[in-house]
Amino acid sequence: MTDSALAHAAQQISDTQRNVPQIRAFFDQETFTVTYAVHDPETMKAAIIDSVFDFDPASGRTSFDSADEVIAYVKEHGLSVEWLLETHAHADHLSAAPYLQEKLGGKIAIGEHIVTVQEVFGKLFNAGTEFQRDGSDFDHLFADGDTFNIGNLDVTVMHVPGHTPACIAYVIGDAVFIGDTMFMPDYGSARADFPGGDARQLYRSMRRLLSLPDTTRLFMCHDYLPEGRNEYVWETTVEEERKGNIHAHDGVSEDEFVKMRTERDKTLDMPRLILPSVQVNMRAGHLPPEEDNGMRYLKVPLNGV
Repeated sequence: MTDSALAHAAQQISDTQRNVPQIRAFFDQETFTVTYAVHDPETMKAAIIDSVFDFDPASGRTSFDSADEVIAYVKEHGLSVEWLLETHAHADHLSAAPYLQEKLGGKIAIGEHIVTVQEVFGKLFNAGTEFQRDGSDFDHLFADGDTFNIGNLDVTVMHVPGHTPACIAYVIGDAVFIGDTMFMPDYGSARADFPGGDARQLYRSMRRLLSLPDTTRLFMCHDYLPEGRNEYVWETTVEEERKGNIHAHDGVSEDEFVKMRTERDKTLDMPRLILPSVQVNMRAGHLPPEEDNGMRYLKVPLNGV
């Protein structure tokens, strides 16, 4: 059985004359998250990928400093935002997509398997009947192999589960925004022990991405500083990952990866913002509804994760 989505993405990447997006990265050191503004230089149509809504868990205070930086860039360059794209329901930062939509427009989108995440975490947070577990908080849900455009840029969606069941990558022109599927070569791969995560699926998703042409540009959603490096970076290539990814370079078998990833995940603490992040991000970045006193609350389920 052929992988039509992979084949379509590879062909798209090969068509470099037509498919070279302009990319601006915004790095949030508080959450080690990279937000991308991607636009077509011919039409100035744009997408924003994996935005950050600033949240202080100690005080419960929120702000939009990170998102405002993106907004300033969009306005300065005269871009027209068509899409607000999420690679998955993040567990390490809150999404600013609704705020950006209010200020800039665009459709909020994610992969169709978000419904699985909504079902699991809707139960954990006892979200009640007001929370629809059908993906309807988002404007659009993408399936594997779906295609769309940002101006004249071709975009192909690839379902890359493993870190979560809903992870997708966006192939935009000759660049791929891979979410948390993997990190820079010297940092390796994402954890696979969240509900619905699967190390074996993650390996297969990584190898699927690494089947794209060697020159394909890969853009990470996060960067951390491994020993021996003192600068944050978030762009690499398929060739560099295949040669040097410390967890999944060419020659590492699926069973070897699963053993390493499973043992490593057992040593990791939960992300600092997992509880606020997931209950907001499963709602497409919308906060829970106000209660009868006019306040909004984020829940902390005791002994729940």
